[in-house]
Amino acid sequence: MRESPTEHLPSLTDLDKSVYEWQMWIHDFGDLAQRKLKGASVLVSRVGGVGGAVAYELAASGVGKLVLAHGGNLKPSDLNRQLLMTHDWIGKPRIESIQRRLLELNPRLEIVAIDTNINTANAAEIVRQADIVVDCAPMFDERFAMNQQAVLQGKPLVECSMYELEAQIFSVIPGSSPCLRCLFPDPPPNWKRQFPVLGAVSGMVGCLGATEAIKLITGIGKPLIGRLLKCDLRDMSFRTYSAKRAANCKDCGHLSPAD
Repeated sequence: MRESPTEHLPSLTDLDKSVYEWQMWIHDFGDLAQRKLKGASVLVSRVGGVGGAVAYELAASGVGKLVLAHGGNLKPSDLNRQLLMTHDWIGKPRIESIQRRLLELNPRLEIVAIDTNINTANAAEIVRQADIVVDCAPMFDERFAMNQQAVLQGKPLVECSMYELEAQIFSVIPGSSPCLRCLFPDPPPNWKRQFPVLGAVSGMVGCLGATEAIKLITGIGKPLIGRLLKCDLRDMSFRTYSAKRAANCKDCGHLSPAD
């Protein structure tokens, strides 16, 4: 992310300092990183098994504003992985439970709750409301819509996905790193809306996605830019692969490194 002038960052209250004290002890974090989190806005879509963990960890970390997009009502089959849902909410809008649970954790959090999924018609306006995008959508039409707008608007993007006991994650800096379309020019032909999910795997990749977003916001650590992390929890293997931009990419092929 572009560095914000420190004078424009919000100050920390005594309560902020008390709540976030332990993470501010990290040697390259401190007061400045916490102020950057407080001044940041993050879009998370969707906010289910993966995205719910992302949103929860970001709310706990002190991110000031979350833009959350998730449509539909809660179903019993959601409850094995969507940790921001509760059994008594079955049949009710998921986004209401998401907002309720996050504010129980962090009542200082600003939430823009959007009761619909992202598509090509609404992606531009929704992405425009945040500094950074964390994509947790299961379907490639949603993911491509966010990727395209993140590239066009110059917004960093964290890509999180999982299947069964496997997961992968990488980060995108438009003009500097490969985007989603570079790695997946077209949707995988056999990809389906419903697929095997172990909730613990969703939570794991969600925590990794939240960590990536925090690193991009604060500038600490080394994000997965130009690198794809693949995880297989059957044997607890974690491997990182180099990724390159595609010159003919539909979304970012027109950008030069200077963009």
